[in-house]
Amino acid sequence: MELIFIIKGLIIGISVSAPVGPVGILCMQKTINKGFRSGFVAGAGAASADIIYAVIAGFSLTFISDFLIDNQFVIRLIGGVFLAILGLKIFTTNPVKQIRKHQAEGKKYFTDFFTSFAVTISNPITILAFGTIFAGFKMINTQSSIVQVTTLVTTVFLGALFWWASLVGLVSIFKKRIRLRNLWWINKITGLLIIIFAIIIAVSAFFPETASVLPKTHLG
Repeated sequence: MELIFIIKGLIIGISVSAPVGPVGILCMQKTINKGFRSGFVAGAGAASADIIYAVIAGFSLTFISDFLIDNQFVIRLIGGVFLAILGLKIFTTNPVKQIRKHQAEGKKYFTDFFTSFAVTISNPITILAFGTIFAGFKMINTQSSIVQVTTLVTTVFLGALFWWASLVGLVSIFKKRIRLRNLWWINKITGLLIIIFAIIIAVSAFFPETASVLPKTHLG
């Protein structure tokens, strides 16, 4: 029985992470500018935020989910503002100076992790997404044991990590073909896309009934 939970958990983890959104774009940008490790650490930040919501949905922690959903206006609004600031920073950053700075100071993996974690955790509607997915896969019911639920959320996390490793690994392969002068355009496009996502997220805070049809902050 646990084998089914492992297989389905891996599939869910990959499926939830795969659609490209602001965090996906952010991971690719960090991979191009800072290397595979920075991109993967950023992806791990998103996966860590996802696993928190998966645990809440999997263990039916309704008092937490109710609080987050009831306060999603503030959470999504803060997330949108944070994402807009991040996008603006990327848009205005000179990638050549950024690379030299990273080479001189070393790569700050905590910043990479926290940035994507904060962006992803700012979307509490993810709890409903996981609840719907778990129900659709017929994974969670009143008879599910703690071991089964723990196995499920753990493999969801591993599936998400596998996806981020695959994504940034692919980007790092093609990174060698990108000329230094092209990084300027990559930063501009990345920053602009993230700002657009930020606007969508902030606006969606005022229309909670549309939250279920909007992309997640990292699914986009």
